[in-house]
Amino acid sequence: MNSASDRPPLKWSTQFDVLPPEATPSLRGDKIILPPSALEQLLSAATVTVSSIGQPATASFDPYNPYSFAAERQAREHLTEQQQNLPHPLTFRLVNPANGRIVFAGIREFSAAENAVGLSSFLRQSLGFGGSKSREDGKDPENATESNGSGTQEMNGALPRLTVHVQEIPKGTYVKLRPLEAGYDPEDWKALLEQYLRDNYTTLTNGEVLAIPAGKDFFRFLVDGLKPNEEAISLVDTDIEVDIEPLNEEQARETLQKLVQKSKKAPGTTEGSSAGGKINYDTNEAGQVRPGEYVDYSLEQWDRAVDLEFELTALEIDKDIDLFVTPFGAKHRGKPREDDHVFGDFSTRSTKRVKIRHTNAELESAEALWVSVRGYEEHDQDAQGQAPLAYSLRVSPVNDVSASSQAHSIGEESLGPDDERCNNCHQAVPRRTMFLHQNFCLRNNILCPHCHLVYQKSSSEWKNHWHCPHDSSHGNKLSSHTKHDALMHTSRSCPSCAYEAANTPDLAHHRTTICPGKLILCQFCHLQVPQQGSDDPSPDSAEVILSGLTPHELSDGARTTECHICSKIVRLRDMSTHLKHHDLQRLSRSKPRICRNVNCGRTLDGVSKGGEVRVQGLRNELGVCDACFGPLYVTMYDPDGKALRRRVERKYLTQLLTGCGQPWCKNEYCKTGRKNLGMTPEGQAISSKEALSMIKPILEALKDGKVPVHFCTDEASQKRRVLAEMVAAEGNAGGKGKGRERDGFVEGSGYQLEWSVAALEVAGGDLDKARGWLRDFAPTRAEAAK
Repeated sequence: MNSASDRPPLKWSTQFDVLPPEATPSLRGDKIILPPSALEQLLSAATVTVSSIGQPATASFDPYNPYSFAAERQAREHLTEQQQNLPHPLTFRLVNPANGRIVFAGIREFSAAENAVGLSSFLRQSLGFGGSKSREDGKDPENATESNGSGTQEMNGALPRLTVHVQEIPKGTYVKLRPLEAGYDPEDWKALLEQYLRDNYTTLTNGEVLAIPAGKDFFRFLVDGLKPNEEAISLVDTDIEVDIEPLNEEQARETLQKLVQKSKKAPGTTEGSSAGGKINYDTNEAGQVRPGEYVDYSLEQWDRAVDLEFELTALEIDKDIDLFVTPFGAKHRGKPREDDHVFGDFSTRSTKRVKIRHTNAELESAEALWVSVRGYEEHDQDAQGQAPLAYSLRVSPVNDVSASSQAHSIGEESLGPDDERCNNCHQAVPRRTMFLHQNFCLRNNILCPHCHLVYQKSSSEWKNHWHCPHDSSHGNKLSSHTKHDALMHTSRSCPSCAYEAANTPDLAHHRTTICPGKLILCQFCHLQVPQQGSDDPSPDSAEVILSGLTPHELSDGARTTECHICSKIVRLRDMSTHLKHHDLQRLSRSKPRICRNVNCGRTLDGVSKGGEVRVQGLRNELGVCDACFGPLYVTMYDPDGKALRRRVERKYLTQLLTGCGQPWCKNEYCKTGRKNLGMTPEGQAISSKEALSMIKPILEALKDGKVPVHFCTDEASQKRRVLAEMVAAEGNAGGKGKGRERDGFVEGSGYQLEWSVAALEVAGGDLDKARGWLRDFAPTRAEAAK
């Protein structure tokens, strides 16, 4: 098979009708859509004929039949291999025959109508076919991406024609960009360019203009230099060095001046907004915010058993500052904004309050609470020329007692025995002065029949007093009326989908609930992604609602993985349920029986790596394992066990008087073990009389299965028993149970000795593997006691 370097250059060219922009509204960057027949033609043009030398014989060839040799020779002459090998990436050279403009493009898909090609708005502008009705950022198309050519081709009824050539271009190594306006200063050029170019562009053409969105801003750059090819380069699978240079010296000076002015108003400076950061619970936080900007705070620790109240107070009269709060967690990743928040206060009061009950479902998985302070920007004023607005922010528990007392104090004042209430201002006035008061009050004051507030007739508050005909909102300034209408009675479009919201709160609720563009932290791919992709199910589908997952997580969770406990192949989204079944099995398992020998680290039943306890009947009268009972086994009839008792007595005497001679022995009923433990002084041995007195209580209780025996065993078994006793003695061995804390450990959270012995037997004495086995298959002491 030929390699890519040996492949001859692909040659293909044809002309298509250019589809109107309404037919391809989703195309971005330099992508085009071709008809399916174009793919067939490309595959035919890319077909390479390769000789079949070295191929195996055909099925009809018989080496023992002399007549099949001629047929095989003729078949090999005509047998060839057809290889269809398209270049990657597949790039095209687009030429407008009407004006000669040229631009390079990448392919999106082969789904256009026959003899037609779909172009993105960037390509339409570059080729001179006129602008799209909607820009890529959804803004005014009048200032959309331009090219350095002159004039555009008008479409008078007939569709314009476009010549498409397939042409391979080299991978780029260098790009020079020149900003078309002064003052560009994003926080991270590298991340901005990488994300936008990777998602929307396959090629870059020299002399074209890139329009890169960055939030509400829109940066336009002239491509003024490419390497290694001066005409066009490929952006796929390559690292590119990018230089950003001003167009001329005048623009460089203007950019520098704007950056200096911006640095003076940067967050944390005297003329800029506060820097924000962490906010403490039940403390006051003073700061300032410029109109149109946000100051973001994060509350990471608070008492989750009480209700919260966020109080924002503007320190200057008639200054409007808004308050927004959003829980930060896997389901909410964005900072609160005017059109993207969970809780907020848009009112025109100088003090804004947001109360959140501790039982609110939004706080269930919240890692922190994002709090944003926004200086409201009036549309008829220049925000750059306004001074920062001072404020005070406090997060405190809700005090129901003070709230109720405040509500009582707001009501009408009580009347005294000699007082009367004025019908105009509703104040308590002495009877003797009521006539004079009413003459003055009716002449100077007026009562609003809707909100029952009293104003001076000549005051600006009364002149600007307003009530919304659609709800109960009211205010005393024209600016507050304008703000209310803009926020509550103006429809807005979602920037991430086609949803049309009735007002700003409706848009904020949409963007924090079912909007496809809402950012989440996927629990399966562990990436910050939109909650619904183009191929994901609808959030209203039954499967999404019943699973409790987002559409992206439902699709991404369909991938499979191997269960670390049972090695079965399970879908990621079903793994939590699968592990709960394992947990139920773990809690319902019976405790394994261990060898009666205190020096042995074996079980009687045997335990598998999967946690299954193989319960077996009692195999010998002593209740010890086969390895410990082996030296005592004889083939004789002993219904009363007297012969067995004599053999046990003889084994004990042999251990105490002679010893096993093993250097690892730690048996207290062995001469060697006692010497290793330092229980017997040097040169002193146990006599037969002392040995008989030591083993007599054991022999008398031999039939009682609760009394342990002390036999010497092998080194590995003894080490496992010592490690098992250490694990069983630990207060916290990685268990999941809850208990009372004592001396740094949690009582009841360790494991029983039987499970510890079984774990070390399965793990072959490996302590780390044994702990992992215990976590997966053994119940803790607290769980076993339930």
